[in-house]
Amino acid sequence: MFVDMQEYIAEGGDLLTGKVRSFRKNSAETVREALTGSAETLKALKSPVRMIARSSVKLTSVSQTAVQSLIELQSDVVTSALTDVALRLERATRAENIIELVREQIELTPATRARMAEDATRVVTIVKVAGRDFRNVARHAYESIIEKEVEAPKAAVRRKTAAAKRATRKTVKRARKAA
Repeated sequence: MFVDMQEYIAEGGDLLTGKVRSFRKNSAETVREALTGSAETLKALKSPVRMIARSSVKLTSVSQTAVQSLIELQSDVVTSALTDVALRLERATRAENIIELVREQIELTPATRARMAEDATRVVTIVKVAGRDFRNVARHAYESIIEKEVEAPKAAVRRKTAAAKRATRKTVKRARKAA
């Protein structure tokens, strides 16, 4: 009976040892596959990250150009407003009575209105050009990233298919060796 128990324990130990070995082997393979998948995923992220970085640089350039144009416009607006005020004051000093003062100020109103309309048109143009440039950069970035994503799943399917073929080949080789 003691011998039977020892044989039973030895068989159980062998089974346990075999299970531990297979678990160790399978877990190592699983970890290896996970790391390989993670590495591939990280490699695949390089292109979208670069695209986003380039797009960010382009967007920064567009915004800087727009702000530069707006600052130049503001400078022109202030300069022309100061010139307009100086002209109005100069005419006011030349006026001999209140009627002449009002008449000369009214004569300057169409020029002031035209200047303000031109300034508003310039603002709209600057904003329109900046918006168009922003849209073009965003569209290009979106299309580039979407194209990469469409191509990526095809590559992933090929890898899985190739891995399945390798596994099948290994199984066939093992079966031939065992026979």
